[in-house]
Amino acid sequence: NRRKMAGLSEFPELKEVKRGLMAVSVLCRERGLLQSAKWASELAFSLDPLPKDELPPAPTLTEEDLVDLDAYTLAKSYFDLKEYDRAAYFLKGCQSQKAYFLYMYSRYLSGEKKKDDETVDSLGPLEKGQVKNESLRELRVELSKKHKARELDGFGLYLYGVVLRKLDLVKEAIDVFVEATHSLPLHWGAWLELCNLITDKEMLKPMVLPSTWMKEFFLAHIYTELQLIEEALQKYQNLIDAGFSKSTYIISQIAVAYHNVRDIDRALTLFNELRNQDPYRIENMDTLSNLLYVRNMKPELSYLAHNLCEIDKYRVETCCVIGNYYSLRSQHEKAALYFQRALKLNPRYLGAWTLMGHEYMEMKNISAAIQAYRHAIEVNKRDYRAWYGLGQTYEILKMPFYCLYYYRRAHQLRPNDSRMLIALGECYEKLNQLSEAKKCYWRAFSVGDVEKMALVKLAKIHEQLGESDQAAQCYIKYVQDICDCGEILEHHEMSTAFRALAQYYFKCKRWDEASVCAQKCCDYNDTREEGKALLRQISQLRSQGDVATTPMSADASRTFVPGVNTPSAKLPPLNLSSITP
Repeated sequence: NRRKMAGLSEFPELKEVKRGLMAVSVLCRERGLLQSAKWASELAFSLDPLPKDELPPAPTLTEEDLVDLDAYTLAKSYFDLKEYDRAAYFLKGCQSQKAYFLYMYSRYLSGEKKKDDETVDSLGPLEKGQVKNESLRELRVELSKKHKARELDGFGLYLYGVVLRKLDLVKEAIDVFVEATHSLPLHWGAWLELCNLITDKEMLKPMVLPSTWMKEFFLAHIYTELQLIEEALQKYQNLIDAGFSKSTYIISQIAVAYHNVRDIDRALTLFNELRNQDPYRIENMDTLSNLLYVRNMKPELSYLAHNLCEIDKYRVETCCVIGNYYSLRSQHEKAALYFQRALKLNPRYLGAWTLMGHEYMEMKNISAAIQAYRHAIEVNKRDYRAWYGLGQTYEILKMPFYCLYYYRRAHQLRPNDSRMLIALGECYEKLNQLSEAKKCYWRAFSVGDVEKMALVKLAKIHEQLGESDQAAQCYIKYVQDICDCGEILEHHEMSTAFRALAQYYFKCKRWDEASVCAQKCCDYNDTREEGKALLRQISQLRSQGDVATTPMSADASRTFVPGVNTPSAKLPPLNLSSITP
């Protein structure tokens, strides 16, 4: 019943799920696929224990496995010690599926290790993309023959897909990974690789994926990656309702989802819960440090950095947390050093590239920042922060057409993020495309303007175009919004809004409103003198008998719609009684 309520009618019994996870965890460990083995083990741990008579049996050995057993056992010990060439040497000629996979995987990892070593030894951290894994083409030829002969099992298909992806043969890689998920649905690694190749929701439609409960985890993960957070949270809630409520993986994914939509309080609550359940966990802690950084929580970030150092100071996530800590203390050189250290540990770690780009921006090293952001995009084209960072770098270089391209890419990835829209609007302004800029600012206001700047920028464009009624509407709505959220003291554009409104009402001969706005101008240093001058003018005009004030119409409280040409008499009333600077 619980599974039906969660909308997972085809979900098997949780005992069967656990048996499958335990079995695939063993298979992955035998082949050196440790991350997939860990994922399956963690998920299995979150489910109730199985009785002894219901435990999965040990993997059966085929005739070929028995023939290759000695060579496999020896090679696996070398593989575990990262002696990949040595492992491959003793596995050459083995016929069993398991030994053949380990043979090919050892050759692949040997090439990757040599590439990383060469990168770290001979080049600076910003030139990594020029080093290639020399063994990829040979592996592709051999695996392709096996694939055509239909001799690859689920693990072999996974490795073939990885090789194709590394050679940038994306379409072929996607087809092979889909085939791998059909062949071995419980291998999380194949699903995860497929996730990394999907750039938008439309790509999912033609895919024929297996009807398995693993598909739900895959969809939840890809929705999170594609910033479709509502759909992702619904999927994770369904999985919790189906019986995975104790899964630390799901808790961490929900926390990341909230981080992606900047719901910082919920994300922090979930990360704290995660640390209570799994205090020595390092995964995702760099995301937690980003949240603490945004909230300016120095003591908490310092504690997290020290805690992770005690657990393992040579983990990528630890280096990123320490980098964030130094960045928050404005020690940007030290921060960049730790992000570089993270990249020496793992040159494909996305977060470190993006964060290092941010540090180079702080240090005004624009060329290094551009290189870092470009590498982040090489690792993951869906990283909106890197696209946005590139836009900022070219903005500093005063290259608005480049800015426009990069901000557009960031906006495509985060269509409802007001910061991307405001950046786009500013670009269009610089290119004198004011109608496009207006659209961007209005959209930024509509989706929920994080920085409360869209209306002011929209008002200024209306002023440039001589549309004083619409400009006044924008300023009024801006003042009301700032008043409602209680941020008056911090917001520097309030004085601009009051000055513009005072001048607008003065021109319309609405002395009462003009007087109130002028008085508010006197509360700010930059507009005090103008406010006093305007008050004197109003006082003189009133003493001369020009006291006509346009009455407020009954239609004054209608909905705010910028862009509609309305007479000044129909502007909504402005309640300023609660605003104090």
